[in-house]
Amino acid sequence: MKVKIKSWTAVGTWEWVSNDDTCGICRMSFEACCPDCRTPGDDCPLVWGECTHCFHIHCIVKWLQSSQQQQLCPMCRQEWKFKE
Repeated sequence: MKVKIKSWTAVGTWEWVSNDDTCGICRMSFEACCPDCRTPGDDCPLVWGECTHCFHIHCIVKWLQSSQQQQLCPMCRQEWKFKE
């Protein structure tokens, strides 16, 4: 018995693997995107700090730019350093 496939539609999903479900700054789900973006994905990646807290890249950059004194994590108040 032979089967001929006449058409095929692929569907894929993805999700971020993080220690939280939501961004600690904007409170939006990591499966969504930050308020500045229209669609989730590569244009709105997640970033981790050495303290292990995770945020949308746009959220943490705005946070760090708005704090005039020290660059602190909004969750634990440790000095913010991007995890490499």
